[in-house]
Amino acid sequence: MSECLRIMVVDDEPLARLRLKSLLQQCECPNEVVHEAGDARTALSFAEAAQGDGAALDLVLLDIQMPGPDGLVLAQRLRALPCAPAVIFVTAHAEHALQAFELEAVDYLTKPVRLDRLTAALQRCARRHLAAPVPAAIEPVLVAQDRGRLVRVPASQVIYLKAELKYVTLRTAEHSHVLDQSLTELEAQLGDRFVRVHRNALVARWAMSTLERRADDADGAETWAVQVQPVGDWLAVSRRQVALVREVMAGRDPSPTA
Repeated sequence: MSECLRIMVVDDEPLARLRLKSLLQQCECPNEVVHEAGDARTALSFAEAAQGDGAALDLVLLDIQMPGPDGLVLAQRLRALPCAPAVIFVTAHAEHALQAFELEAVDYLTKPVRLDRLTAALQRCARRHLAAPVPAAIEPVLVAQDRGRLVRVPASQVIYLKAELKYVTLRTAEHSHVLDQSLTELEAQLGDRFVRVHRNALVARWAMSTLERRADDADGAETWAVQVQPVGDWLAVSRRQVALVREVMAGRDPSPTA
């Protein structure tokens, strides 16, 4: 978390949001209101998009009684996010305090909000975030088919993915599985862990062991190919990707968990 709290204000009353933003500007705890919303659905959409952009919220100041899903429902859904923001409830009704703290809210402020109470709540939120461990990067998991059942395969176990007519073969050290996603979709999902060596193949960086010219089995002409370990398979490398594959093999960390 940065030193400045990234805050979203959620309240169906525009004047209430305006008052909260005014109080936040007076707080000693550094903060920035990056978004405001008048209902739970809009707020959740923004929170999810912010995480996808790598700019997760630190805190949500949240009213309870709103049209549509109320603030308690929104708080539950925010808790399910990979990097869940802290929540401070700001409401005119005191009867929901027990439910609020069951949702692990940082504080429960009743309207009209006092500056000293808001400042104290923000400072508590900042201390909690600074003390929290940094979450590890979430490893992508691919869902493959195996004899009519679905199998979850962590990206670190995948050696290569190869397009075969209408499906994609996923190869691990022990098994081959079938995926119904395109290579383009898989490339976007896996990021730079894998290299597109050919229009029909993605290979894990750590698995590439040898790059050389080899005779094509079909017509005997020489083409570039890369051998992947530990299975020993050879995959064709297009001429335009040879330089990239050579560069990756020369500069990579050979560990499969890199």
